Amino acid sequence: MKIGLDIMGGDYAPEATVLGAVEAYKTLAPGQQLVLIGDKDIAASILQENDFNPDLLEFVHTTEVIGMSEHPTKAIVQKPGSSISVGFKLLKEGQIQGFASAGNTGAMLVGAMFSVKTIPGVIRPAMTAIVPKLKGGLGIILDVGANADCKPEVMLQFGVLGSLMAQNIYNINSPKVALMNIGEEEEKGNLLAQATYTLMKETAPFNFVGNMEGRDLFTDSADVAVCDGFTGNVILKLSESFYVITLKKGFKDEFFDRFNYEQYGGSPILGINAPVVVGHGISNPKAIKNMVLLTRDVIESNLVGKIKQAFQ
Repeated sequence: MKIGLDIMGGDYAPEATVLGAVEAYKTLAPGQQLVLIGDKDIAASILQENDFNPDLLEFVHTTEVIGMSEHPTKAIVQKPGSSISVGFKLLKEGQIQGFASAGNTGAMLVGAMFSVKTIPGVIRPAMTAIVPKLKGGLGIILDVGANADCKPEVMLQFGVLGSLMAQNIYNINSPKVALMNIGEEEEKGNLLAQATYTLMKETAPFNFVGNMEGRDLFTDSADVAVCDGFTGNVILKLSESFYVITLKKGFKDEFFDRFNYEQYGGSPILGINAPVVVGHGISNPKAIKNMVLLTRDVIESNLVGKIKQAFQ
């Protein structure tokens, strides 16, 4: 198994990404190889400064970078030598089995759809986030930003994708899938929510448990929360602020500690033909390490193959 890591992507790259690669290397099993994609000379210097042998890692050298604020489609087309573009080329050619980056999220989405492409039958790929539960354990919310506007059939597919991820990555048996709404009653919500509810109730190929409200997100009422990417991104950013607020207020709490993004590493792009994981732009070495390990888990679980099977 070879896992490609973009060492040029992220606000604190390449130092944070290279040091995160070192920590991931210490955890990976024999036969699980890290391929660092980016400026080899800078990476080697960082490794040597930290008494780590660069020969233990594989490198694909490139100095071009897609910036965090660049237009995704233009950047992918105009910068074929960038670390993100090169990573997707290696993934498409089968030289790596998974690709992870904390770089430009839009470029990762566009690159995935241009290179390895969407699984036949999947209308729109989705991105997920982890939701800590008050009584322990976790849940999944999707979409969290890939699709600001959705149709009911797309939301139905999010339920399928989230359910498969919950089963295969987090070992949740028969995950409960709920539709995020402004009330539990069937008739509640905007036109999208009402149409999606009807579609899920009549045809859902997963354990649909009805509507859920925002206050239920951290309870055990559902394992997978489905919403459009606009709503999901607002919820995600609000949730991420909980941990930061506890730090600023000077108190420590086990539950709120679990909102720390570093623990989860990133979000797989569900619905494309290969394992791709996107990390937070502010990822530090711990987050990079966990992003690599999540990529490994997606590869080992054959999640992509199981999604393909579900959409045949």
